[in-house]
Amino acid sequence: MVELDDVHLTLASGAGPVDILRGIDLDIEQGAAIGLVGPSGSGKSTLLAVIAGLERPTRGGVNVVGHDLMAMNEDELAVFRRDHVGIVFQSFHLIPTMTALENVAVPLELAGAGDAFDLARGGLEAVGLGHRITHYPSQLSGGEQQRVALARAVACRPKLLLADEPTGNLDRGTGEQIIDLLFELHDGADTTLILITHDQSLADRCDNVVRMADGRIAGAPAVAAAD
Repeated sequence: MVELDDVHLTLASGAGPVDILRGIDLDIEQGAAIGLVGPSGSGKSTLLAVIAGLERPTRGGVNVVGHDLMAMNEDELAVFRRDHVGIVFQSFHLIPTMTALENVAVPLELAGAGDAFDLARGGLEAVGLGHRITHYPSQLSGGEQQRVALARAVACRPKLLLADEPTGNLDRGTGEQIIDLLFELHDGADTTLILITHDQSLADRCDNVVRMADGRIAGAPAVAAAD
């Protein structure tokens, strides 16, 4: 599902080049749930962006869902994300001028689904928000907004689901509900899940844990799905 071969990312700065990723080797099998942990600044979010095709490495190999991302241009990467990747951010990133239903329908419409709004309604019902479909993000609680974001991320049944601290802006109780829902969606769709978290108990719910420090992976690089 995900194959990274000696991935490096160096960015320019006023003080000189900054090495963000320093030789990442990683294999993740289809259907796995992977917890990505490490201190702030260790490169976790950047690594997720590389896997999603949002950030292009300086060098190395990136193969995701059978696609060589290093050989693709920006338009091709956008289509790749539309067809194969769902992303859940810490800050929700909902479109404020659209209702919950419209937010979830957007990726479906972009994918050419003729029944986008029916599918979006079903997705919101699946996350317990069937009664909130006409509400705008400003009319929803943080937990409800993250539920909408989850419904949007899985609307097109992605093969790969990426979550970057999805409970970071939520209280503990609401965060636990969101995580339970995230794993239910992962299990129900046989989607590969990569979850960034600082919560070790949450990481322990995953099949395997990948630890990062200083732009590198600590320990064995190969990650396999649980039986």
